[in-house]
Amino acid sequence: MKLRTIKSIDVRGKYILLRDDFNVQIVDGKITDSFRIEQSMPTINALRAAGARIAICAHLGRPKGVRNPEFSLRPVAEYMNIPLIDDCLNRDFIPAMQDGDVVLLENVRFYEGEEKNDPAFAARLAAGFDIFVNDAFAVSHRAHASTVGVAEILPSYAGELLASEIVNLSAVMENPARPLLSIVAGSKVSTKIGVLKALAKLSDTLIIGGALGTTFNYALGRRVGNSLFEADQKDTALNILEYAKENGCRVLLPMDKGVAKEFRRDAARTDKSFDEIQDDDVIIDAGPKTTARNIEAIDHAATVIWNGTVGMAEWAPVWSVGSFAIAREIASRTRDGKLVSVIGGGDTVAALEACGVKDDITYVSTGGGAFLEFIEGRTLPGIAILEEK
Repeated sequence: MKLRTIKSIDVRGKYILLRDDFNVQIVDGKITDSFRIEQSMPTINALRAAGARIAICAHLGRPKGVRNPEFSLRPVAEYMNIPLIDDCLNRDFIPAMQDGDVVLLENVRFYEGEEKNDPAFAARLAAGFDIFVNDAFAVSHRAHASTVGVAEILPSYAGELLASEIVNLSAVMENPARPLLSIVAGSKVSTKIGVLKALAKLSDTLIIGGALGTTFNYALGRRVGNSLFEADQKDTALNILEYAKENGCRVLLPMDKGVAKEFRRDAARTDKSFDEIQDDDVIIDAGPKTTARNIEAIDHAATVIWNGTVGMAEWAPVWSVGSFAIAREIASRTRDGKLVSVIGGGDTVAALEACGVKDDITYVSTGGGAFLEFIEGRTLPGIAILEEK
């Protein structure tokens, strides 16, 4: 896949509409995780240095087409120390812009036309700009006005972050160092059927954890208590196990679990094998046998792809044991030059941050859904439109 990139164009004096992903966590008006902002800075700085006049377009949360102060991008503008334009369709600021200036447009999802990819809205969003640059990999699986609609109107290019995502993810999908271990966890099998099959075909070993693993164990007739799982996905789980077997992929499911009587951060933890789980037990984390087995699998891998924590990693220290062990072992092996590691998904990246090991990973993707859809082999509309013909 070859994309049109900003390295091929002269942007001096040009008005650039730059799509970034600033859908970050904000608590009490303060940004608590700036990863996506920091990853966007190389493109912003490159455009500034080249003399572009930049208006950043982004979204926050799901305001559903309604102007809601709760989803304002003001905290992001303050963090970046740039002006916030109060309406993404306001163009009054353009005449005063000089080369290298940067502003942030207010949440594009305050308009219904954004998620509907309404042509009239896309035309208004593109108005006043010479070039469109997409650097928001994490939303490029969405055919929205700010990812596809404006790209059909303006000359369009990929930013440095988006281009880097494609290069790094393509490399691990097309020619990974083997053995390849994939770790997939999360809550619902129904949302990850495609990626599980894709990884079962690609990988030498596939670890399925979290509530996904609970559903698979339920499908095999094991006791899962009063836990989160999808009873209606039993046949799907069994089919995926058979598909993996046909493709020579070893599947590793949870062997034991950390359980409690209530789904609460402060609940008392007990580690149990599946035959010990009671009807009122709630599974919250991977158990010690599973964690040791996962570490061993990582130690035998040359490449690891990881998406999804295997427990409530945000409920540290009691319920983060399984996820943090994976994060630290992957980081240690990568740091020692024994492993290529590619990790994506908000909760997974947060676990890396909490362990202080994010900088040790070979590549950390900014994408969640986009990361999974790319691995699955789907066409991402916001990227397809940037391909060189």
